[in-house]
Amino acid sequence: MTVFEIVASYIAFFLVMNIVLMYLIGQTRIAKNINLGDGGDPAMLSRIRAHGNFSETVPIGLLGLVAMAMLAAPVWALHVTGFGLVFGRVMHALGMYEKFKQGRFIGTLGFILTSAFTAGVILFKVFTS
Repeated sequence: MTVFEIVASYIAFFLVMNIVLMYLIGQTRIAKNINLGDGGDPAMLSRIRAHGNFSETVPIGLLGLVAMAMLAAPVWALHVTGFGLVFGRVMHALGMYEKFKQGRFIGTLGFILTSAFTAGVILFKVFTS
């Protein structure tokens, strides 16, 4: 598997996860008859924010992954970043859906640590080439 195939597989996972989060919002809208916004419903707000946080963090994480691939980072580093992003976003989403209360903290911490690792790899590759 090439570095770009590795990156593409993580992108595909996040595309599917995005669809799932959107679906869960839609199902809640239908069930609670909420057409726009959160309707003052805490569950609806939680689902909207789970998707919003996903949309705020995943793109920059994937840009880091693409930058690593462009700089010929080691395959193991791509997988550390990719898995860290996946793990963090899944944990955060579970925490937002109240299935795993500590998930939000674990997911946020996972994203921060993964971002720091990714930045370190990128800077190392840039300044040692």
